[in-house]
Amino acid sequence: MTEKEKMMRQLMYDANYDEELIAERQKAKELCYEYNQLRPSDERQQTEIMKRLLGKTSGGFAVIAPFWCDYGYNIEIGENFFANHNTVILDGAKVKFGNNVFVAPNCGFYTAGHPIDAERRNQGLEYAYPITIGDNVWIGAGVQVMPGVTIGSNVVIGGGSVVVKDIPDNSVAVGNPCKVIRAITEADRLKSWDRTCSGE
Repeated sequence: MTEKEKMMRQLMYDANYDEELIAERQKAKELCYEYNQLRPSDERQQTEIMKRLLGKTSGGFAVIAPFWCDYGYNIEIGENFFANHNTVILDGAKVKFGNNVFVAPNCGFYTAGHPIDAERRNQGLEYAYPITIGDNVWIGAGVQVMPGVTIGSNVVIGGGSVVVKDIPDNSVAVGNPCKVIRAITEADRLKSWDRTCSGE
């Protein structure tokens, strides 16, 4: 079994010394670099590079530079996807975003993790567990989503949160570690701002 096959099967794998994975990361980084050097007005070229880089795109989307990822082919975005400045996706495993997902600045989605014991960690071993984001989700500024997390649909993650466990549908969640603080209700249609969810 190759190291890439181990990675895709959520097994411990060698990310640091495997030539195939190093080459694939290099290819993705080159595309990210090219993307990040484009003029903001060059939307046609931005779209073209993102379609080459990402595993799946649907309909319209916008990713504001700078953007970085590890492989690209493990990232799937739904329609009307928006990611603001400084989005980082470490996509050793699948990272799937539903439709109408808004990601604020300085957010990270990390499928990769390392063994707790130093011996295996120092050998360059790591694991990758998938991340899934549902439809109609707003990820506030500075949110960090950790390996293996599923965020349901119609969810708001408050700015600065560190998401280490699954978040159910129709909820507002915030904190470190991120926890559900309330359900989204009809009364939210009457508000224009909520302090717990701030951060574009």
